[in-house]
Parts: sequence; structure tokens; C-alpha cells
Amino acid sequence: MKVLIPSALRSYTQGSSAEAQGATLAELLADLDRRYEGIRFRMVDEQDHIRRHIRIFVNGTQVRDLAQPLSGKDEVVIVQALSGG
Repeated sequence: MKVLIPSALRSYTQGSSAEAQGATLAELLADLDRRYEGIRFRMVDEQDHIRRHIRIFVNGTQVRDLAQPLSGKDEVVIVQALSGG
């Protein structure tokens, strides 16, 4: 399925989108990491939680659960929150 990649992570994918497979969000992120080593760690912490500055949307709805089921027709958008003062 198509995954839209934020600009901060494009150094891994060399593009604004990538293809990945998985029946759940966790499997999709693991597949992305197999294809683009190290990208998952930038999105998921050591406790297997989505990092605070990352937002993941499936078909336009924000999801926080890595067990979120996915289908092959879903569109996944990864967004990195901006911060600063």
C-alpha cells in the first residue's frame, strides 16, 4: 500500500512516498524498516509506542495503536509535528 513520508524522513526513502505491506500498522512499519533500515526507530520508541512528535493517519483518521488493522487499499500518511518557540 502507499505510504506518504514526511520530509524529515525522506532521507531514508529518497521520496515523498513508499510502498509497504502489512495487515496491521505494526507490520507495515516493520516492512518499511526492512526496506529502509532505521526508519521505524524514528517513528516508534523502545516501548513500542508511536513517538509523541509523529502522527499517523489511515484514510484520513489519526491512529495511535500499532495493532490498527490495515487493508491493501488503505492510504497511510505519516506526519512529523513541528515544534519550536
